[in-house]
Amino acid sequence: MRPSAALLPFSLMVMAIMTVPTLVLDEQGLPRYRHLRGELQELRESNEELVREIATLKGEIEALRSDPAYVERIARDELGMVRAEEFVFQFPPR
Repeated sequence: MRPSAALLPFSLMVMAIMTVPTLVLDEQGLPRYRHLRGELQELRESNEELVREIATLKGEIEALRSDPAYVERIARDELGMVRAEEFVFQFPPR
């Protein structure tokens, strides 16, 4: 084997040993990966929360379409509506 033929694999190995840690520890390397992994976890949690919220809203929509008692409760609680035969007494705040 010629000396120059043995020098090429050795030089590639030395260059890899010097370059790989630099690339991994660079701000675009391992720290960025860890940051993106944390961001991905936050987005997954946010998506799960939104899925739960959508399910809740779908339940409310179904109740508004099919449950008259639910519609009445919403009208009373959120809109302050009363039936025609009811009396409303308002007292001044203290």
